[in-house]
Amino acid sequence: MTPTPCDHEHLAELRRALDRFDDCVDVADAWGVRLAAILENGGRLLAAGNGGSAAQAQHLTAELVGRYREDRPPYSAICLSAETSSLTAICNDYPAQELFARQVEAHGRPGDVLVLMSTSGRSPNMVEAARRGVAAGLRVWAMTGPLPNPLAEAASEHCAVDAPYTATVQELHLVALHILCAALDRALGVGVSRTRRSLESLEEVS
Repeated sequence: MTPTPCDHEHLAELRRALDRFDDCVDVADAWGVRLAAILENGGRLLAAGNGGSAAQAQHLTAELVGRYREDRPPYSAICLSAETSSLTAICNDYPAQELFARQVEAHGRPGDVLVLMSTSGRSPNMVEAARRGVAAGLRVWAMTGPLPNPLAEAASEHCAVDAPYTATVQELHLVALHILCAALDRALGVGVSRTRRSLESLEEVS
């Protein structure tokens, strides 16, 4: 059994994963820019996850219905993991893999975005939701742990954190979520944004 990283070793694992995180940064930033256009044109975001990832999915939808940093209009975002009556009804009447897939069919429309968060990328209910979302014409964005995994393969696009521990993957999913929200606000012209490119331009001028 692999020992659990504790105290400073927990941070060491996070630093090691951050060194491999640049591709996810670019993906999350691009997602935020594209999501801004989708939401501005009346599209919707759906999100789901299991356990800790369910909490992060709800965090994402809260940032869109509320705000990330600066004030802006609210946007349509539904966390499927938070629909407790629907979840319990579906679990009672259908196989477990239908938990989110059935909600995706109910709420998703062609062109909407479905964000699925799974540290393993192997949860059957996530994979089936991705398949159902793609079939319904949604843009399915998966946030997962290391590749390869079935969820990344089933999704339209993925942000895969290369880290061996669930905690590290979840921590960097939160970073990616915030990068997405900041990029969305930047694309909408909300507040003043700071990027590496803008800082490099300032240095050239000075």
